[in-house]
Amino acid sequence: MIGHLRKAARLFHPESRRTVILPLDHGLSEGSIAGLEDPGEVLRAARALPIQAVVLHKGMTMAHGGEVRLDQSLVVHLSAGTRHGLPPYSKALVCSVPEALRLGADMVSMHINIGNDLEDRMLADLGACVEDAHQLGLPLLAMIYARGGQIVNETDPVLVAHSIRIGAELGADVIKVPYCGNPQSFSRAVSACPAPVVVSGGPRNGDFRVFVRALREALDAGAAGVCVGRNAFQQENPAKAMQEICALVHGGTA
Repeated sequence: MIGHLRKAARLFHPESRRTVILPLDHGLSEGSIAGLEDPGEVLRAARALPIQAVVLHKGMTMAHGGEVRLDQSLVVHLSAGTRHGLPPYSKALVCSVPEALRLGADMVSMHINIGNDLEDRMLADLGACVEDAHQLGLPLLAMIYARGGQIVNETDPVLVAHSIRIGAELGADVIKVPYCGNPQSFSRAVSACPAPVVVSGGPRNGDFRVFVRALREALDAGAAGVCVGRNAFQQENPAKAMQEICALVHGGTA
């Protein structure tokens, strides 16, 4: 089996065949946000849980990569932009695939936004990074959102389905999108995609039970797992929230 496919397969629980990914890359875009002042604290709270992967930028990988369990995939994030930038939906490459590999990455990830005036550059970056990652035996997680001047509703089922297809067309090994809230449309898009699709957590939902119901619906519609950050580490009890998310995704196999 090709190296990047072997590593991608390790992202999924051997029994549930699903994945829980904990993204901790928010500090670059948002600053020192509540719940993520110390990424190491979040990693320690999650240490005993069946979380399959952690996403970090390169600086936090150097600082906290040693706290990621050896049986977890260390995902180094390649792209970034801050909420202060103009336009705020721009994502630029801030880490190369070879640098991520030197830092010990098992996988790399990047975020692109479609439906805006910078779409062409971000699509080109994704295509090039897939090639670079596969040349070095690393899988790539593509986080794809419809955001920008042409977008009215980021979770429009047509746009989410198109985002999934973009990841498939450009060779991403795992694709992360928001859940569109339409199980039939989501299921059709996931079924037609050759790569696993995971759903994002999105902005913090004030009602954790409503958030969990949406995750359950996405999983029932074919999602291969979840990639949840703020709706985990910004809860009053982050460890308990992460435990509930893991139980939902993995069921009795965790």
